Amino acid sequence: MLPDGRYMAYREQGVPADRARFSMITPHSFLSSRLAGIPGLKASLLEEFGVRLLTYDLPGFGESDPHPKRNLESSASDMLFLANALGVSDKFWVVGYSSGSLHAWAALKYIPDKIAGAAMFAPMVNPYDSLMNRGEKYGTWEKWTRKRKFMYFLARRFPRSLSYFYRRSFLSGKHGQIDQWLALTLGRRDRALIEDPVYEEFWQRDVEESIRQGNAKPFVEEALLQVSNWGFSLADLKLQKKQRGKGILNLIKFLLSGSEEEYTGFLGPIHIWQGMDDKVVPPSMTDFVHRVLPGAAVHKLPYEGHFTYFYFCDECHRQIFTTLFGTPRGPLENTIEVEQTSFDDIEVQEEVTQVDFKTEI
Repeated sequence: MLPDGRYMAYREQGVPADRARFSMITPHSFLSSRLAGIPGLKASLLEEFGVRLLTYDLPGFGESDPHPKRNLESSASDMLFLANALGVSDKFWVVGYSSGSLHAWAALKYIPDKIAGAAMFAPMVNPYDSLMNRGEKYGTWEKWTRKRKFMYFLARRFPRSLSYFYRRSFLSGKHGQIDQWLALTLGRRDRALIEDPVYEEFWQRDVEESIRQGNAKPFVEEALLQVSNWGFSLADLKLQKKQRGKGILNLIKFLLSGSEEEYTGFLGPIHIWQGMDDKVVPPSMTDFVHRVLPGAAVHKLPYEGHFTYFYFCDECHRQIFTTLFGTPRGPLENTIEVEQTSFDDIEVQEEVTQVDFKTEI
């Protein structure tokens, strides 16, 4: 239970809290749930790297209670409350995939002291962001279908009307493919993946959990968050020296204090994996992010789409973990130190006890 009385549903995978070398928290994307996490991730890989993976349902999704005034700052607070409640005492990694990246960006902004680093996969940004240049906007919007563009327009101008469309698609009780429901354009490899029976089984189960409450409101809220003012800019996360006040007095104060240069922005590492054949979150979005955050490490993936690198790929998951954590060292070892007492000490203690007892008699 959260401090405001709401319940948050979560899922835990990997090693126990007291043996976790690394902790990861993953907010899910649109039309998803805590069941997604990193799809197809093997328990053996989590054990090998000593990783504890936590996923949770966003407000109103799955089994989590809705939030009456949800925004990205409250999203970061929810993530922090979850980490504290589940005993994540050290810093944790945040994983952002697709539109779930909105909540990962928020964590970097609002709770940076708790974040060890960020692993982003095809990270979504606001397609109306004023910092995007003309080429970045064109490279993004020209990849999308007319229907998807129209849905973004509605989210920005008439968000309440979205519930009508959601009830005719994924809230209708019928099963359908993700590209049809969300008006997505897919490349060849993405198309092959979503038609695989393993993916279809996962997708249906995840969607059923996501829409468990049958309420369109949380989905409308999520769509609105994507296209509205976030309350911060990605530029706020850029690592840079904090500017001192102007004037001779400020300079003298700085020199006398002997303090080191202060920095603003997010201090930890940011890794971004981007499929170059991704038509859902086009590479132009990552180009924009990298221009605004030049310190981020971008891993461009030729021929990969939106799903193919992140979903059901053992080799890819190993590459990701190796990039983030280095050589696998397994879970932490729990060693209990027992203070050993020599037999001579025990005999002396027994003699003293007997003497004291006789004296008291």
